[in-house]
Amino acid sequence: MTKTALICGSYAFDSIMVFHDYFNNHILPDRVHMLNVSFLVPTMRKEFGGCAGNIAYNLHLLGVNSVPMATVGSDFTPYLEWMTRCHMNTAYIKIIPGQYTGQAFITTDMSGNQITVFHPGAMDQSHQNKVFDVSMVDIGIVSPDGRTGMIEHAAQFKQLNIPFIFDPGQGMPMFSGEELINFIEQASYVVVNSYESQMLQDRTGLNLATIAIKVKALFITKGIQGSEIHTEEKVINITPVKVDVFQDPTGCGDAYRAGLLYGLMNGMDWKTIGQLAGLLGAIKVTHLGAQNHQFDMGYIEKYYQDNYGELLF
Repeated sequence: MTKTALICGSYAFDSIMVFHDYFNNHILPDRVHMLNVSFLVPTMRKEFGGCAGNIAYNLHLLGVNSVPMATVGSDFTPYLEWMTRCHMNTAYIKIIPGQYTGQAFITTDMSGNQITVFHPGAMDQSHQNKVFDVSMVDIGIVSPDGRTGMIEHAAQFKQLNIPFIFDPGQGMPMFSGEELINFIEQASYVVVNSYESQMLQDRTGLNLATIAIKVKALFITKGIQGSEIHTEEKVINITPVKVDVFQDPTGCGDAYRAGLLYGLMNGMDWKTIGQLAGLLGAIKVTHLGAQNHQFDMGYIEKYYQDNYGELLF
């Protein structure tokens, strides 16, 4: 029987700019309290993005029945046409009249560091969607979205006894330490990057070992250093995939999360899950934008074996 993943999170239009220098050459540590900087960006691209959109796109390429759930604005038509061309599920994409779809303005420097400004728009109405509305869900993810929507969707997954990944991402500052602990205690898995992992510890007062005890696994991405998987018993280090041409990190973390969901849905062991997730992230960074790469499972199996010297299945 085909398994279904419910992807709760944002859809957004990404304006992606590249700064042909390094942020640390222009941001003075002793002047951050009075920051006033300008970055000249000769190139800019507009792309389809948003956490839920990117995760669902990668899962769709993997052949998973992915159901994205999001609230979007009246300007969503080009994105909806893109989803239709890709034969993706649009049943739970709710248009909020008079609102903009989320807008992300992303500037990347030559080290891959990013500064992002995000306008949520219709995303703040994400609580209008309900997990209860989707039948036969095997696994879910609560990724960055409207504050109320994230809280309610996590509670609904828990009430329905559906395992889900808590992915706070850039939404973490919206929540208190107590609220973040509540998310962790409801979730089956937590995924954060290394910066977010420190923020999560600072806000909750929980160390990584304690968080890992509360869930089945805590995943921490570390960019070019790979990732870590923390379980109650051990920490598993996942070596990074070597990338020949680094193009754009935007959406890399979302591709990684799609790999996690695929591995979990297919009962893979922790190491294989982490390696597959890292592989998807590596494929993404070799392409501009978050949804311009293509692959099929035949390619993934060969790429996996070439990089890790092991069979994926």
